[in-house]
Amino acid sequence: MANFPKPFYKWRPHPWHGLDAGDRAPDFVNVFIEITPFDSVKYEVDKSNGYLRVDRPQRTSSYPPALYGFVPRTYCGPKVAALSPKAVGGDGDPLDICVISERPINRSEVLLTARVVGGIQMIDDGKADDKIIAVLEKDNIWGQAKELSDIPPMFVERLTHYFSTYKYMIGEEMHAFIEQVYDRERAIEVIKASFEDYQEEFGE
Repeated sequence: MANFPKPFYKWRPHPWHGLDAGDRAPDFVNVFIEITPFDSVKYEVDKSNGYLRVDRPQRTSSYPPALYGFVPRTYCGPKVAALSPKAVGGDGDPLDICVISERPINRSEVLLTARVVGGIQMIDDGKADDKIIAVLEKDNIWGQAKELSDIPPMFVERLTHYFSTYKYMIGEEMHAFIEQVYDRERAIEVIKASFEDYQEEFGE
């Protein structure tokens, strides 16, 4: 066996529980990317081992408009659901986040830092399934955006259209819908609630 330094023998941390949201959260958060704008297959972190698993091929022809992943050590539980009046609970997953980047990032299972600018209040099968909207830190085009109003409305429309239709199956009733799009202040509330839900569910 090669004589690698000791760190090579450490286990890879679970991206949900073994990483953290970053020292500047909730304004800037670390993000683990699961899906890129080039993916026609939905990937999702396997909660038992932390590796990406194929969830399902997309049924429609639409592609994600932005990088898509989650904020580590967040959980959509009762406190997140309380911010979404039509939800009967949280979806039990880490908090989803879309990250806008000018340069194409075409690989997943990468970490990045993003500035939070807003969010989408989505209800999926009665459960709160919010999507935070953020921009890649230090991005040459988007990096200066601080509020949702700094993002062109057409781009936000693409995001809402994608999440309104990405589970669409011909001949079946839709159980996911967008309730509203919200600004940075509300997004910060949702992120803080997801931190509290995580602590209550998993502890330190």
